[in-house]
Amino acid sequence: MKALITGASSGIGRDLARVLASKGYHLVLVARKEEELKKIAQELQDENAIKVEIIVTDLSQIENCKEIHKKVKNVDILVNNAGFGDCGNFSKTSLEKEINMINTNIIAYHILMKLYLMDMKECGYGKILNVASIAGFMPGPLMATYYATKAYIVRIAEGIREELKKEKSKVQLSILCPGPVKTNFDKVANVKFHMREANSMAVAKYAIKKLEQGKFYIVPGMDVKLVKLGAKLFPSSWTSKITYKIQKRKMER
Repeated sequence: MKALITGASSGIGRDLARVLASKGYHLVLVARKEEELKKIAQELQDENAIKVEIIVTDLSQIENCKEIHKKVKNVDILVNNAGFGDCGNFSKTSLEKEINMINTNIIAYHILMKLYLMDMKECGYGKILNVASIAGFMPGPLMATYYATKAYIVRIAEGIREELKKEKSKVQLSILCPGPVKTNFDKVANVKFHMREANSMAVAKYAIKKLEQGKFYIVPGMDVKLVKLGAKLFPSSWTSKITYKIQKRKMER
C-alpha cells in the first residue's frame, strides 16, 4: 500500500503521514522544506517497517505537479494537503502571495486530483483525501482569497463525487474540513485564532478513521459541525458579517 501526501513537512500533513505509517503504508512525502521532510521520513522509517520517499518541490509551479505524477505511480491514497492562507483587507494584501496561494491551494490540488483520479479509475480502486476547511462553506472577509480557495476544493469535490456515483466507481473521494488546527498556519497567515484550536494529531486520526469508513464530508469536532450547519442555514449576508467580526478580532489580538 502506498500513500502520497503533499504538505507533509508539518501540521496535519505530517500527522496524517504518522497515522498512515502506523497502518503499514509506504509513503511519498512532498513539501518545500527538505530538512523537515528528512526528519519526519527518518522518524517514520525508524518506528515502522515501511519505505519513505521524499520529494522536495514547490507545488505552486504547474510543471512540478505534473512531474510528481510522472515519478510516483501505483498510489492507493492521495492526500492533497499543501496550502497556506493570508489575512487582511483584499485591497491591501500582497497580490504575489495571493497568486502563489491560488496556485498551491487550487491549481496543485486540481492537477494532482485529476491525474491520480484517472489512474485510480483505470485500476478500479483508490482513495483521494482533499484537505479543505470549514472556511470552504462560507464567505471570508479579511481572508477572502483563502476562503475562496477552500470553497473551490469543496465544490469541485462535490461535483466529482456525483460523477463517481453515476459511474458506480469504486474510487473514493473525501474532503477534510477542520476548523482552526494548532499548526504554523497562523504564522504564515498573520492571524491568531479566537476559536479553539484542535490538536493536529487528533484531526489526523479522525480523518483517516472516517476515510476508511468511506465518509465524504470529514468534519472533526462538534463545534466545527455546528459552524458548518450554521453556514448552511443562514444567508451568506449574515455569515459574512459574523466572519468579518471574527477575522477582525484575529487581526487585533
